[in-house]
Parts: sequence; structure tokens; C-alpha cells
Amino acid sequence: MPRYFIDLHDGATFVRDTVGFDLTNEAEARERLVRIMTKIAQGLTPAPDRQDFLAVVRDDTRQVILRAHLSLDIERVAVP
Repeated sequence: MPRYFIDLHDGATFVRDTVGFDLTNEAEARERLVRIMTKIAQGLTPAPDRQDFLAVVRDDTRQVILRAHLSLDIERVAVP
């Protein structure tokens, strides 16, 4: 079974996945990536005006095969 690695970066900290996941195929890796990014989105805090997260999926040859970007950008809109 192929092994996939999901690395995360929050703009300040990079976390390289050194363990990985045994998944059947790229579609399963994509599903795992979406679940991880969904959990990150659920944990966003209201404090900063901008939060960015990048995740990449690497296959068992360590090549990047998928990339996901999650961004929250809050800006005040001037009211006329």
C-alpha cells in the first residue's frame, strides 16, 4: 500500500510529516488532506485579521502531488 505524507505550514511554523499514512491511492490522500484542512478551519481563532495555512501531500517517492491553501482574511469595510 502506498505511503503519503502531509506537511503543514502556518506561515510561521513548518511541520514535516515523517511518519505518513498508508492509503490506497491519491484519491484517499486527497480525502485525508481535506479532512485535515477542515479541522484546521474549525480551529481558526478570531484574534488575528489574517491566518494562512498551506498543506502539501507527498507520495512515497517524496514528490509533491497535491497542495491545499486555506486562508482567512478579515478586513473592516468602511461604511458610508
